[in-house]
Amino acid sequence: MSDNKKPNRKQQILECLAHMLETSPGQRITTAKLAGEVGFSEAALYRHFPSKARMFEGLIEYIEESLFSRINLILADQKETMVRCHHITHVILVFAERNPGMSRILAGDALVGENERLRVRVHQLFEKLETQLKQILRERKLREGKGLPINELALANIILAFCEGKISQYVRSGFEKKPSESFAEQWQFLMSGC
Repeated sequence: MSDNKKPNRKQQILECLAHMLETSPGQRITTAKLAGEVGFSEAALYRHFPSKARMFEGLIEYIEESLFSRINLILADQKETMVRCHHITHVILVFAERNPGMSRILAGDALVGENERLRVRVHQLFEKLETQLKQILRERKLREGKGLPINELALANIILAFCEGKISQYVRSGFEKKPSESFAEQWQFLMSGC
């Protein structure tokens, strides 16, 4: 029975951390503040996570699982290259918009002063997203018999830079400037030559 409670407590800690990241923009989250918010002692936090870095890694894993499970659904449902890229880009932006605390992690804002490996993990997540986009774009020639006006790596990089920029604006604006704002028009302009 205690095994059933552990994941719930871990989940509760991660949800609380994400909420604090959302409600305390620009502030560093200490384990003492987190423990107070969750209603546990700091020692209890450390029974569930060996370090604060592991708590952040738990959130990064959640982000990765959420994004890639949705991306896999898009790949299964959509066959046209540019539709796939559109939907994936939209999923990234809407995920950030609906999860402001997580967007601080994606923008790197919440990781300032934290363990360097967290920044590396977020970098790897973005690399994985870019690789996924590059693969989709590379398959266009085979699937649709159409080339691209630009190298697929460069186009994948533009798409990801667009996402990162929109997420950073969202964080900098105190979650006022929504990442999905004007997306349809911006996407059409970005992809007008494709």
